[in-house]
Amino acid sequence: MTQGRRPYLRPAVALGAAVGVFGMTFGVLSTAAGIGLAQTIALSLLTFTGASQFAVVGVLAGGGTVAAALGSALLLAARNGAYGLALSPSLGGGLTRRLAAAHLVIDESTAMAVGQEDAAHTEGAFWATGLSVFVFWNLGTVIGALGGQVIGDPAALGLDIAFPAGFLALLVPLLRGRGGRLAAASGALVAAVALPFTPPGVPILLATVGIVPGLLLGRRGDVRGGAGEPT
Repeated sequence: MTQGRRPYLRPAVALGAAVGVFGMTFGVLSTAAGIGLAQTIALSLLTFTGASQFAVVGVLAGGGTVAAALGSALLLAARNGAYGLALSPSLGGGLTRRLAAAHLVIDESTAMAVGQEDAAHTEGAFWATGLSVFVFWNLGTVIGALGGQVIGDPAALGLDIAFPAGFLALLVPLLRGRGGRLAAASGALVAAVALPFTPPGVPILLATVGIVPGLLLGRRGDVRGGAGEPT
């Protein structure tokens, strides 16, 4: 088929290449944190969700337990379950195909799929983006992990703040509503209070209670909106 019949191919490859740069950052930080080359590569191959992988590395590097690292990773990966439910009607095939698709449900593949103007391109855009990101992310991980053994301290090149900065940028759209801002502020306050008294990784888990006031404010706004009042 021609590029005109698959307009998502070029953006998918470009997006994958861009994400691969973050994969290199992960590889560098993971090996610098004392995680072995094989384990670093396995994290990218089997976990394949950047936020969770960085959370694992951050918690373990800070002296946290495996349980805290796993809890933080699962918390950050929970959104992929919602993505999967939204995409399920658009992804056909049998059990094997759906299991493979489940592994590729990430922010980028979901955004590309739902962003297609033609519904017929939704599934193709999902697979093209998911596979592109998977290949480049894992290639970047290998390059970063090997290079990390040469670089030494990633902080010397500023790589230690690359992902946190990118993750904060992803949160900006969620802060436009009052509920989102309240949830973020509440979670940040809880994490800040817990930080001096709890092991690494636990403040992230405790910060989830910030969702409660955010949801309550959101429901209150829905009620007012239903009554004709501005929210």
